Amino acid sequence: MDELRTGFHHQLDDIRVEVARLAAMVIEAIPRATSVLLNSDLVGADALIGSDDEIDARSIDVEERCYQLLALQAPVAGDLRQVVAVVKMVAEIERSADLTVNICKAARRIYGHTLDPRLRGLLQQMGEQAQQLFAAALESFEQSDAVKAAALDDMDGFLDGLQKEMVQAILVAHAAKKIDIQVGIQLAVVARFYERIGDHAVNIGERVRYLVTGWLPEHKGVARYSSSSRDDTDGIPFVEQPS
Repeated sequence: MDELRTGFHHQLDDIRVEVARLAAMVIEAIPRATSVLLNSDLVGADALIGSDDEIDARSIDVEERCYQLLALQAPVAGDLRQVVAVVKMVAEIERSADLTVNICKAARRIYGHTLDPRLRGLLQQMGEQAQQLFAAALESFEQSDAVKAAALDDMDGFLDGLQKEMVQAILVAHAAKKIDIQVGIQLAVVARFYERIGDHAVNIGERVRYLVTGWLPEHKGVARYSSSSRDDTDGIPFVEQPS
């Protein structure tokens, strides 16, 4: 039995290393996508889009390894939490990689259009903040740091604010006839992509908290729903239906 548990933990450690590697690939991809966008780098766009297949393949492999652990080892308590948390994290990482690809595809669509300094500066800021969020999420995972994971939500608030600034700047630039409507739409979508990367980083942090403490954000929603359901029935008399 001891040998089985030792083997399980070795496999789980290997999976954690692979998850960290996947997250690091996304952290590297975010500034690359920003550079593609700001420099109209079509070659760089093609390279980053092409590299997404590797992340997809690695993500599927990690998920399958987790399912094998669940099926063959039947982990319980903290070990079970780790496997479940990793499966959730991999989905967040893979989706974040997809979003960097989407930024590159948007860069293709606005190729040849000049962006004013205000728009360029906000895009650079959003890229940097998204990268910092993801790096912090990875650190919280590697260090099993629930406090650092909880702090991600505040960091994400700053990124949300940048997205709002970006939308306002797009409207101002369009009103001044500095960009056409199609470019403006693409830039607004790109801002949303960065904001979503931040959301995925926050979700990873929530899974770290679950891994370390057993806390789940969904518990708040369940509590609200349960309370609301009780309130809805309070004071309502039961009326027997005629048979």
